[in-house]
Amino acid sequence: MPPYSLPELMSFLDGLPEPRIVMDRDYRIVAANQAYVREFGDGTPLLGRTCYAVSHRYGVPCDQAGESCPLSRCQEAGTPQRVLHLHHTPHGEEHVDVELTPIRDERGRIAYFVETMRVVREASGQAAARGLVGRAPTFVRMLERMMRVADSNAAVLLLGETGTGKELVAQAIHQASPRRSGPFVAVDCAGLTETLFESELFGYEKGAFTGAGHRKLGLVEAAAGGTLFLDEIGELPLSLQVKLLRLLETGTYRRVGGLDSLRADFRLIAATHRDLAAMVEAEAFRRDLYFRIDTFPIHTPALHERPEDIPLLAESLLRRVDRRSGRRLSAEALVWLAGRRYSGNIRELRNLIERATLMADGEEIGLADLQDDETPRPAAPAPDAGFRLDELVDLATLEERYLDWLLPRLGNDVAAAARRLGVSARTLYRKRQGRTER
Repeated sequence: MPPYSLPELMSFLDGLPEPRIVMDRDYRIVAANQAYVREFGDGTPLLGRTCYAVSHRYGVPCDQAGESCPLSRCQEAGTPQRVLHLHHTPHGEEHVDVELTPIRDERGRIAYFVETMRVVREASGQAAARGLVGRAPTFVRMLERMMRVADSNAAVLLLGETGTGKELVAQAIHQASPRRSGPFVAVDCAGLTETLFESELFGYEKGAFTGAGHRKLGLVEAAAGGTLFLDEIGELPLSLQVKLLRLLETGTYRRVGGLDSLRADFRLIAATHRDLAAMVEAEAFRRDLYFRIDTFPIHTPALHERPEDIPLLAESLLRRVDRRSGRRLSAEALVWLAGRRYSGNIRELRNLIERATLMADGEEIGLADLQDDETPRPAAPAPDAGFRLDELVDLATLEERYLDWLLPRLGNDVAAAARRLGVSARTLYRKRQGRTER
């Protein structure tokens, strides 16, 4: 037995603000603090139930249902484990940052596990009027990396196609960080001239140049105590990269026309749609600056990497752009949106839905409203069109593309898809999980 009693352990946990439960080696909940009952309780007794039944409504542990199981990993490694999961809560399914810690007895054997849960407020697994939205494995992986780096002061580099919401990701990292009470200052690096770059970032003193009739604070100074977001950093000319590198290496700067060296205090997040590593090899981007900003890279997935999220994103964007509340997209419209290719990603999807809200007269936005566009668009399959490929691919790619086509047509219901395919839901979960790990 442990050298302490379970009531003593719970007395300690009840005084902590984060939701926590204690589990045994068989995944059964043996205790839950008041914070957990308030935030995750469903009104029925928790003790004796398995963690996977309460959190996921699964009949088997997470690792047997296509997800990473922190308890299984904790038993194998004997060390704390941390994962990001979608959990059932009284508010619906929410992204939850889960940390599991083993509790050992006097002989060093694991007796219990304490699971700490923090709901990720910066993202939603349901349609939402603001913030990040998604459930796809690629989205969850991005979100997990965001939560890993948020508590630190490490520089973050967001990499992904145009329109994938990199500024929204940067804002979410800022909101989840200890600097959340400080400012979030965004700088668009595209098109900045040398003079403008220095005066905008570093500010200037009165009389520094013609027209400088007063002292102006720069964006670096404005970001003090918060986050500085440099968008499209790959567009920054080499001559300006030198100035940025000096700022990052020394942590100091001078206003234009000033003599005093000022101390910078910001957390850096940079973003680009360009391949910076290739630009370094082509000597179009400084190698030393690249390694200065590439401390923690995060890939922001394109829509074709998360097609199962398109209906969810469409419903969320409708709430954000429609001037009339309460309208909905028809099932036919959602199927068409899910089967379409988006070169402009979320930005293009948003534009498409906003145009449709202006064309629709009724309470339902249909396929005709979405297709009423004078701009030529790639052809999309009809809702009942069969699966097609226009090129030769290997079997693994064929399977991936077929699942990408099938799941949105079944409302992303994995159990229903498994029945149609004649396989177990567990097998289908593993196939999807294996794809994200490649």
